Amino acid sequence: MYDTSDPRSRLAGSAAPATAAGLGFADADLGLFYETAPQIADDLAPTWITRGQNFLVAHTDAQPGAVLTRSTQPDEYVLILPRRDSRAIVTAGGETTEVAGHSLTILPPGDSRIELPDGGPAERIFSTVQEDLSALASNAASFVTRRPQIPPFRPWPAPPGGYRIRSYSLDVPPTPGRFGRIFRCTTLMINVLDPQVGPRDITKLSPHHHDDFEQGSLSVEGRFVHHLRWPWTVNLNDWREDRHPEVGSPSLTVIPAPAIHTSRGVDQGVNQLIDIFAPPREDFSQQAGWVLNANDYPMPD
Repeated sequence: MYDTSDPRSRLAGSAAPATAAGLGFADADLGLFYETAPQIADDLAPTWITRGQNFLVAHTDAQPGAVLTRSTQPDEYVLILPRRDSRAIVTAGGETTEVAGHSLTILPPGDSRIELPDGGPAERIFSTVQEDLSALASNAASFVTRRPQIPPFRPWPAPPGGYRIRSYSLDVPPTPGRFGRIFRCTTLMINVLDPQVGPRDITKLSPHHHDDFEQGSLSVEGRFVHHLRWPWTVNLNDWREDRHPEVGSPSLTVIPAPAIHTSRGVDQGVNQLIDIFAPPREDFSQQAGWVLNANDYPMPD
């Protein structure tokens, strides 16, 4: 259910979820990075990790000179530098490149190294195909059993230009009819939503649901209330109370299928969310002009 001014109002699937009874529904998972101990207690690169079924966020509060490495990474992953006053020197796939702050960078499989000369927050987003980071997640116990609503993870095809470092500026002005700033790779779809200044208009919320995929809402600035409601089925054991967690930044909220949800920025200043999906969403991909790097990662046949 979207306001007519919301570009997502053109998407199919805004009716109430058609959910099989007896499968059981998961709760939302909250990773409150600002008030919990890091899972990797490194002096220069303390890192907090929270996961979903198919994706994982590793948030690092980097000090100047921090280095983040991956060895034999099985698939592509994403680095987001939210702030303009940070940069990274990225080495992967036999090349080294400096990427500016306020950017999104896709790194290829294999070994990689990210140097952060100026420090600052760094968000790395992975699929859960890798196992080492997934095992460290603060909420790893939530995913010991696969959630039945979500199909097994299937990556999209390799890019026609081959795997390499691909970096994109987030300085993309809003365009009427386009929803956020969407990028995709073989494993992930990331939507860096346009910043919201001040509280969201409560007469234009967007309650909706996803029957067979989860959503990560990564808050990088401001505060948000995530409103969640689970559908009723014929089986009373499936029923859950509504939830309205309020979270600050930085934090990750994992919204399970098929919960009806909408998020509301409530800070008087800037409220900034990044939405995460794994693998990429087909419905967003079918909207002309929504995926900003569609030429680098065409849709499957």
